[in-house]
Amino acid sequence: MQMDDILGDGGILKEVVQHGEGPPVPQNASVLIHYSAYLEYSNQPFETNADLKHPRMMKLGRDVTLVGLELALLTMQKGEFSRFLLQPQYAYGDLGCPPFIPAAAVVLYEVQIIDYLDSGKVDDFVSLSPEEQNTAPLSTVLEVASTLRNFGNRCFNQSRYVNAKDRYKQATMLLGNMEKQSDLEKERIRAALLLLYLNLSLTELRLDRPHKALKYGNKALEIDSANTKALFRCGQAYLELCEYESAQACLITAQAKKPFDCDINNLLKKVAMCYKDSLVKEKDFYSKMFGDLSNPVKE
Repeated sequence: MQMDDILGDGGILKEVVQHGEGPPVPQNASVLIHYSAYLEYSNQPFETNADLKHPRMMKLGRDVTLVGLELALLTMQKGEFSRFLLQPQYAYGDLGCPPFIPAAAVVLYEVQIIDYLDSGKVDDFVSLSPEEQNTAPLSTVLEVASTLRNFGNRCFNQSRYVNAKDRYKQATMLLGNMEKQSDLEKERIRAALLLLYLNLSLTELRLDRPHKALKYGNKALEIDSANTKALFRCGQAYLELCEYESAQACLITAQAKKPFDCDINNLLKKVAMCYKDSLVKEKDFYSKMFGDLSNPVKE
């Protein structure tokens, strides 16, 4: 097995099994990885998350605390799969970690980088004072907001909707606090906010909070009144609120923009059926009520 000495002291050896692409993992990033850790000469891992479909994102220096693993990750690219042989000084030291890790153990890690986010930039920006944040370059704020949105998307895809909502809201607050100067800057902020409001609307629907979903859908429509995703989200929220006429109005407007969209057309059919059922129930209710009034009970 041919392995490269990544530090020059023999402490961490690396074998690339599958190359990745793009820049390497930056300092203080948050990584999404599959990994398995083996003791030397063992075929069974003492720790692994390779069986998880949605592993949690881990921050270097906080969730990844093994110094050798952190240094190894900093050499990797997105999509890369590599093996790392860690000497004790870069693993669990001379004492090990009884009862699972013996003293002076050499450890083999197999790691695949699924994705990473440069959360170090987010941490640095959030640590600034409000005045410093407001005067930061717009490009920096947009990059931080984009990273937070990507964080939210990761949480959303793992059905961690509360965490996703918190990330999206944090990004909207940062953008909302920006001191807007030129029309171009305003437009770039509005474009970033539009994506966040659409994501927030969908997330609130997943959390069964249609009133809030409607609020964010309308905020998106304030930016782009013809946005079909925003109209669709509002239609979904109105349906959950049993406001069928408003749901129809939103969806018909969306359908005019995208007449062959299956999601829009199917939801329109559902709204029409629910509206019809509600009218029938309402008619039956009043029929019974007035019927009882016209036929008073005889004593």
